[in-house]
Amino acid sequence: MNESELRAGVWAALCEVAPEVEPESVAAGQSLREQVDLDSMDWLSVIVGLHRRFGIDIPEAHYAELSTVDSIVAYLARRLSLACTQCDPPRPS
Repeated sequence: MNESELRAGVWAALCEVAPEVEPESVAAGQSLREQVDLDSMDWLSVIVGLHRRFGIDIPEAHYAELSTVDSIVAYLARRLSLACTQCDPPRPS
């Protein structure tokens, strides 16, 4: 999965919770919750949406790493890369 697909999935999860949000109005490197004014329950709904879309568990201990769109995309890329290497180990030559 490439960065564009990850970003699209992040926006889709966010728009399920806050459909009024316009992606161009959000700075990718600034706090997402503050820009979009998400309360705790809305934020948890976004996290659950990411879990559903990408099929990865996001432990509560990692929530602080998910503060901006950029950090969410980077987190998902790392986790999906890790998941792929665990699911499909290299074959011996």
